[in-house]
Amino acid sequence: MSSPENPPEQTNSDDVGFRQLQKLIREMYYEKDETRGIEGTFMWLMEEVGELSSALRGGTHQERKEEFADVIAWLATIANVAGIDLAEALNEKYGSGCPGCGKFACTCDDAEKP
Repeated sequence: MSSPENPPEQTNSDDVGFRQLQKLIREMYYEKDETRGIEGTFMWLMEEVGELSSALRGGTHQERKEEFADVIAWLATIANVAGIDLAEALNEKYGSGCPGCGKFACTCDDAEKP
């Protein structure tokens, strides 16, 4: 765990992948997140999705960036509490191409949800 004397490992913001982000979020917030639980954390995620929706409708580019970051951070938070490795989950589902058609340039019908 990090503390003021032992801060979390710093990363270059251009290089943060899902595994690094999830670890960073865990180091910063896990105790609070675990106490809040999945249900409480999910409600925070939904609030952030609503804020992203508002930013997409009328926010500045900077506001949109911040809201995208918040949504991803809260998703990582829920994954931490649920014991899910996001990088692993993403690789398993999308690492070999579209889950529907199996291709890297999706050829699924537009009406389908790949």
